[in-house]
Amino acid sequence: MSKVYVIHENSEWTVHLTKRLEELGVPYEEWHLDEGTVDLSSEPPEGIFYSRMSASSHTRDHRFAAEFTGQVLAWLEAHGRTVLNGTNALKLEVSKVLQYLELNKYGVKTPKTIAAVGKENILKAASSFEGQSFITKHNRAGKGLGVQLFQSVDALKAYVEGPTFEEPVDGITLIQEYIKSPENYITRCEFVGGNFVYAVKVDTSEGFELCPADACQIGDLFCPVGEEVEEKPKFQIVEGFDDEILEKYKEVLVKNSIQVAGIEFIRNAEGEIYTYDINTNTNYNSDAEEKAGKFGMLEVALFLKKTLEEKYSTTAAS
Repeated sequence: MSKVYVIHENSEWTVHLTKRLEELGVPYEEWHLDEGTVDLSSEPPEGIFYSRMSASSHTRDHRFAAEFTGQVLAWLEAHGRTVLNGTNALKLEVSKVLQYLELNKYGVKTPKTIAAVGKENILKAASSFEGQSFITKHNRAGKGLGVQLFQSVDALKAYVEGPTFEEPVDGITLIQEYIKSPENYITRCEFVGGNFVYAVKVDTSEGFELCPADACQIGDLFCPVGEEVEEKPKFQIVEGFDDEILEKYKEVLVKNSIQVAGIEFIRNAEGEIYTYDINTNTNYNSDAEEKAGKFGMLEVALFLKKTLEEKYSTTAAS
């Protein structure tokens, strides 16, 4: 029997989806690809394959999960299987450089960014931001990895040459202009099946590490979101959000064969939008969704159900 195969490396981030699949009566199987084997002489099973591989998998001791998943996705695609968030999505998931190049290609403005390998080159790149605030971040990131705000090259030098410097897993550090917003929040736009689902406003007053997953709220030390305050929740869905940027985002996703994603942006004091992240392993905040009556994982489950039915009812009819 054909089914939905959910590819991932983190059960805490996947259980919300599998519960929805069970509610809808969708047959599924999890492929936990932190390690494993793939026999290139064999054929994959029939079904729909949805990848939720994360750029931050190495922070959970799954160092080669993303690399292994890339090979499995290529195997599936070579056999003509329906793969959602396939190899193109994974390439962008693990490289902000590739994200920015794709965003720019379709007219989406991103912050000025320089990629550097080696401490001397990090400092050299930062010199072009002298006199203005800038941030560092990891090229392969997720969960705010390596995000630090600096006011000077000297401050960066002390960090880079000090004991707290975080070496990126791929060796690439990004030095990026700091976009100051008049209000302490960023906006994340959620898409499922190419359609805009909702925008969520995320409070940044406590820092840059902004994972919306419920698992992050209950003890993921790499992703502290703090306790929510009732009158000012950390995550809040924006009612009636609409902006011309959404059409550009949709084009980026379609051209890169990405079906499910969250895209984050910030507005500067003049109201200009700067986009800085495409997350193809998107998570949703249950408190914000409950208040708004909108549910991202339900939308994903419905999309998977529809895709499975369309694929295999067509096959059966033919």
